[in-house]
Amino acid sequence: MADKILEVKSLNVSFPTTMETFHAVKDVSFDLYRGETLSVIGESGSGKSVTTSAVLQLLDRPGRIDSGEIIFHHDGSKVDITDLEPRCEYMRNLRRFNFSLVSQEPMAALSPVHTVGDQIKEVLCLVEPGITKKAAHLRAIELLEQVQMPEPESLINKYSFQLSGGQRQRVVIAMAIASRPDVLIADEPTTALDVTTQAEILDLFAKLQQDIGMAILFITHDLGVVAQISDRVVVMEKGVVVEQGDVRQIFEAPEHPYTVKLMNSTRALEKPSLIKKAFTDERRENNIPLLKVDHVTKVFDKPTKLFQKKEFMTAVDDANLVLHAGESLGIVGESGSGKSTLGRAILGMSPATSGNIRYVDESQDVDIELADYKRVKRDPLFADLRLIFQDPWSSLNPRMTVADIIEEPLRLLRTELSAEQRKERVKDMMRRVGLPAQFASRYPHAFSGGQRQRIVIARALVTIPKLIIADEATAALDVSLRAQVLDLLIEFQNEFGTAFVLITHDIATVKYFCDRVIVLQHGKIMEQGSVEEVIHNPQEPYTQRLISAVPVAELPPEVA
Repeated sequence: MADKILEVKSLNVSFPTTMETFHAVKDVSFDLYRGETLSVIGESGSGKSVTTSAVLQLLDRPGRIDSGEIIFHHDGSKVDITDLEPRCEYMRNLRRFNFSLVSQEPMAALSPVHTVGDQIKEVLCLVEPGITKKAAHLRAIELLEQVQMPEPESLINKYSFQLSGGQRQRVVIAMAIASRPDVLIADEPTTALDVTTQAEILDLFAKLQQDIGMAILFITHDLGVVAQISDRVVVMEKGVVVEQGDVRQIFEAPEHPYTVKLMNSTRALEKPSLIKKAFTDERRENNIPLLKVDHVTKVFDKPTKLFQKKEFMTAVDDANLVLHAGESLGIVGESGSGKSTLGRAILGMSPATSGNIRYVDESQDVDIELADYKRVKRDPLFADLRLIFQDPWSSLNPRMTVADIIEEPLRLLRTELSAEQRKERVKDMMRRVGLPAQFASRYPHAFSGGQRQRIVIARALVTIPKLIIADEATAALDVSLRAQVLDLLIEFQNEFGTAFVLITHDIATVKYFCDRVIVLQHGKIMEQGSVEEVIHNPQEPYTQRLISAVPVAELPPEVA
């Protein structure tokens, strides 16, 4: 058996507050061996990320380790990380040379005022103090190439806000592997990645394991990825390890009811939702489209050096689509294919360079050309056109409570509601998305990534909109909660006739939620049609490659 590199023994972590003490991790124990991949799975809030934060002594205040041991084996010696001060030099060196972290939220992990290249070079200077500027520059480009970034020579001069969510995640991964660590802690590292890039990144992790014997502690809710890369699996529920063992044993013969529940949730996403009402061709013919996009193109200026000729990048190229009230349209494609840009162009957040975007709401006698529409403060139109952001952390105000965040659109856009009616609407939305009422007074930092995503969804739904652009709305959610949230959106759609544009890389989500799907590559629509036509019988080679790259979890024939 390989050498043991990390031991977690009877770990307990709590978050004391003035009102109560929340015990996030309870008596957790597991081992990690050199060269292996240990996956930690469980629902949002189960303690996965808190456990790994404790390993790195990076717990957010007021988090504390109450008891237990975290033993790191290195060069024949042992050190108990729980005995170290988080800011001591030894702990800093462990984080610099021996451990690396791929954060769950790349936007929060990257500086918005430094270029991608400068941030990677900073890491290289820390792990290789004698490296020259030229060598650091070349090594940074090499790392971006390793994580499959397009045009790394020009991208190295961009800022994080100029990249797509998947590209930002790849930059974070490049920084994490720069030190060639002994232990890579990957907290949902492929959440924002399309399936083809995900496969390439997982292959890169496997290659690094072979080259340097790196161990990977992999936190994820994607059982397909778990089945593909893991040696062993730890299952957590409400801060407790309920089951652990060899990956084959866990998938072929799960013993704990909670593990069975996770697998059943994954199985449920393999087919269309049972509560979704059929959207027929007849309804399309009889209804005036809610949204019609004609020949929309979006061009960005590419960053160039001083006195160089200006260059341009076409992010969306001659896109055409039609969406009816009560319909769900999925947009899939690789990272950087223009999915989010198209969604933002529809809402006027990143106005189209050319083309027409027509929004028609017969119930309110509204017929507007959105491509030329000038957004104004507190415009009531944008109570009906809402966006669920891809990155929940950067889209939430850290100084506002959950209740204030969800209520804000009502105060700004729905003035006919009284203060009491607004409070009742907020309570209803929190209940719908699975947030307990006692969470209303908490701030965003007190929640897991999946819980923050639920806050963003509740804020988007609270105005009862006619159209929602959902940009990776369920990417940060575990499989059981993902089905619940998608069912919530479907129930909302059935009740209010809301139309959805779902931007995603998750093919299972498209099959479960959408009526039709569009496939984007380099800004161009390669294929579109019903989910049955495109997903189950793709015609374009690019679509076929996307579908074939989806990781599959071989679940037991029947999980009862």
